[in-house]
Amino acid sequence: MAQLENWTPEQVKAALDAHEIVLIDVRTPPEYMMEHIDGALLMPMAFFRPEALPTQDGKRIVLHCGSGARSGKIAEIALAAGLSPLAHMEGGFGAWKQAGLPYTGTDMATGAPKAVAAG
Repeated sequence: MAQLENWTPEQVKAALDAHEIVLIDVRTPPEYMMEHIDGALLMPMAFFRPEALPTQDGKRIVLHCGSGARSGKIAEIALAAGLSPLAHMEGGFGAWKQAGLPYTGTDMATGAPKAVAAG
């Protein structure tokens, strides 16, 4: 049976920058709208369909959510549907932010998107 790979936020960032992965965010649309990783595609857990994911010819699929719990459950569904290889970002978006990696947030004064720099 196929195994799930667990990647660190730093591994995901490096692979995303190198265009080696498709990063799928399984959080809700409001969560994504408030803050998300640039380049991540949204496929909320409630509407997740493994057959709708892109093929992995040349690019690995990496799933992520807020903490890693939802993307872990989605990964099990995707693996059961025959998707492999498949990776999951440990600790989710919370770990990404804790690692000081850049993302798009929301300017609370205006409601507009704003870049949150690494650091």
